[in-house]
Amino acid sequence: MTSVADPTTAPLRGVDPARWPDVARVPVAPLRAAVAAKLLVRLSRRFGVRVELPGGHPLVAAPTTAPVLRLHRPQDFLRRIGAAGLIGFGESYQAGDWDSPDLVALLTALAVDPAAWVPPGTAWLRRLYVQRPPATERGGAQHTRRNIQRHYDLSNELFALFLDRTMSYSSALFPTDLASGAPLADWDGLPGAQHRKIDRLLDLARVGPGRTVLEIGTGWGELALRAARRGARVVSLTLSAEQLDLARRRIAEAGLADRAEVRLCDYRSAEGSYDAVVSVEMVEAVGRPYWPAYFATLDRVLAPGGRVALQSITMPHQRMLATTDTYTWILKYIFPGGQIPSTEGLAQAAARHSGLRLTADRGYGAHYAETLRLWRERFTARAEEVAALGFDPVFQRMWELYLAYSEAGFRTGYLDVRQLLLTREGDR
Repeated sequence: MTSVADPTTAPLRGVDPARWPDVARVPVAPLRAAVAAKLLVRLSRRFGVRVELPGGHPLVAAPTTAPVLRLHRPQDFLRRIGAAGLIGFGESYQAGDWDSPDLVALLTALAVDPAAWVPPGTAWLRRLYVQRPPATERGGAQHTRRNIQRHYDLSNELFALFLDRTMSYSSALFPTDLASGAPLADWDGLPGAQHRKIDRLLDLARVGPGRTVLEIGTGWGELALRAARRGARVVSLTLSAEQLDLARRRIAEAGLADRAEVRLCDYRSAEGSYDAVVSVEMVEAVGRPYWPAYFATLDRVLAPGGRVALQSITMPHQRMLATTDTYTWILKYIFPGGQIPSTEGLAQAAARHSGLRLTADRGYGAHYAETLRLWRERFTARAEEVAALGFDPVFQRMWELYLAYSEAGFRTGYLDVRQLLLTREGDR
């Protein structure tokens, strides 16, 4: 399994090289592939994963109940891993080199202890395959709109296939404590759980009649609708033309155009003064180098006595520091220019670059795992409808991996989602 006999790089059949150049091309990296083969054996034993070769034979002995990584093209898989590490792991799934009968179970097992992927004493090898984010994808004003468009402008119809009727693309908040082993969430309860999440954030910001609200990151307009129905006046900012059109249409159809306005505008260009600033899972797209500008903007537009309520995906602080400026598969294919922050990192940036201080913090990561499960099941069940919209099998496998990978992150606690309140010192 460790030998790589073919000395040439050949494009993979059935993959459009114009659209997916790094998925279509199998790299030549015989020495690195050999290292990857040894690492695969170690990972199988360390994480209790059953690696199955073509024909169903296990790479090493493993229980039949263990999570399964099923290899279809072992040599291609090893070459990609050897050449590009975890980016290669993702591209290998997109190419169909491997799969799993339970992708979430496999990724959850692998995500329990990410540091254990690298054998002791070999961390220095990381620099051989870790890439840095391209300058053209960093979160500066000249690149941010293109980064947003690459994800959110894919197609409103695509998102409508797997989101619930509220078109909310962020963690729901279910009425039970999922972490305590309560019954799983179900699809019919998802719209109500999304409203519960929005209402908690609006309550945190004290949004009510006569209040002025700035929303940074419109999504498809559900929060703006919810705030307007409370009697608030809302200005919502987005960089997605697709979201702009649908959000405006939904607001007009609800008869709330006199209370809610959606603008195509970068957060740095926000104008006016507002009693509340709210934002749901947008700060992850800002990028750590731009946090100073982000928090300075929040401080600038917040009226005296105002409140900032943010919802953010987070990761442990030391893990954030270790992965800053690392190009990952998620950044390359799903969220270019992003950076998942830590709560500590956001609090420090706010304190250094604004008059805002973190005054309340509540997490509910188990709820995001369930939200993602519902989205993933809906997405895969509607594969034919996704294809009818023009999204090829490589894209579909990419999104299956993205949703499963994210779900696994929340199930292990590697990721969390938190609602944060920021206020000025004299306003508390």
